[in-house]
Amino acid sequence: MIPVQGYAGQVVAVLGLGRSGRTAAAALQAGGAVPVVWDDGATAREAAHDAGFNLRDLTRQGAFDDVAALIVSPGIAHLYPAPHPVIAAAWQADVPVDNDIGLFFRSFATADWEAFETTPRVIAVTGSNGKSTTSALIHHILVENGRPAQLAGNIGRGVLDIDPAHDGEVVVLELSSYQTDLARSLTPDVAVWTNLTPDHLDRHGGFGGYFAAKRRLFAEGGPDRAVIGVDETEGRYLANQIGEGRGDDRVIRVSSGQKLVGDGWTVFARKGFLSEYRKGRQVASIDLRGIKGLPGAHNHQNACAAYAASRTLGLGPKGIEAAMQSYGGLPHRSQLIAERDGVAFVNDSKATNVDSAAKALQAFPRIRWICGGLQKDGGLDGLLPHLGTVAKAYVIGREAQGFARQLGAVEAEVCGTMAVAVAQAAAEAQKGETVLLAPAAASFDQYDSFEKRGEDFIACVKAALG
Repeated sequence: MIPVQGYAGQVVAVLGLGRSGRTAAAALQAGGAVPVVWDDGATAREAAHDAGFNLRDLTRQGAFDDVAALIVSPGIAHLYPAPHPVIAAAWQADVPVDNDIGLFFRSFATADWEAFETTPRVIAVTGSNGKSTTSALIHHILVENGRPAQLAGNIGRGVLDIDPAHDGEVVVLELSSYQTDLARSLTPDVAVWTNLTPDHLDRHGGFGGYFAAKRRLFAEGGPDRAVIGVDETEGRYLANQIGEGRGDDRVIRVSSGQKLVGDGWTVFARKGFLSEYRKGRQVASIDLRGIKGLPGAHNHQNACAAYAASRTLGLGPKGIEAAMQSYGGLPHRSQLIAERDGVAFVNDSKATNVDSAAKALQAFPRIRWICGGLQKDGGLDGLLPHLGTVAKAYVIGREAQGFARQLGAVEAEVCGTMAVAVAQAAAEAQKGETVLLAPAAASFDQYDSFEKRGEDFIACVKAALG
């Protein structure tokens, strides 16, 4: 655990008692603060009380009279569509509002570091799609190359739940827009921007607010190095704002699909090959086509970002390439489940929106596509240009009929359940095809989470293959 610094002897309120809230309360206590906690749900309050935390109803008048700060869990809205009443009360009382990410960055460095030969580093990864894979891949590369590393944030352990740093250790954080938006301290050594597509727009008051929330990781803390995907306008804008002109190697531009030219530091993938250029000259190349844990152009972009971040720490291209070859992928993200008779079964249950599903559909040459679920705003029009690889769609979910009607000329069978869809797709798949779960929808009409949906797919594949 990372004991929180700066609040010894002071009362600090914690709103929201999920994983991050409970850990924040414990870390505050470990640092000498006096946490008082609250949650809108009675069950969470009872669990916190049973764990020994002091409950305080933060909605009552005068609740903030002796409070030094309010720490808010990431799922709680603080600005749009409306501030939570407790947050509004903290503002009224002039109480600073922060989250566990802000506490981490103010508390990670300690006096013990003065005895270290190599200062610990923090790599923070944000973006709309690919940030989990990029974070996990960076962590894998570091570990495979003998560098001590921890993985935390929106993936793995909570940021305050990790161990205090060892000499030379690297902490890799995946950070969502909910986490970057509110943190009062954001000071990574290396910041990574994968890409930006519309998501969580109600929470951020539109696309501009969503961009601004993620941009804070780069603008607030001034990382030593910034790795920025420039395949969208926002990434190009951000790279231009941070850079000081041609040849500024503090900004590493990355891309999948386009060659990046210029005097700066660039990493890009084209036709399955990753290339690194510095000062206009190629210095390294990796063939990504045979790496099973990184299929498709979207994963090649992730590979470029992870490669660039690893290079900023002094790792060599050969060591990075060897680690990539052994990378197995994350569960529910382009996860190869099985292969039989030339047919691959891939679980991409995390493809919960149109953009991520479109990227998954571009990763394989011919697909038996299992899709459907609780649709997000905007419909499926954005998918239509990417359905050329689909041999047939097998539609699941409560809205299966309506979902199928939006797929244009693609042959679609309404299956309803995962078991029926997998059995039918497995029976009809031919050599060279991929049975792909990439739902392009949320899971909550049938499952508690995308993880549960992916686990059901895995179980159904195992049943279908005997």
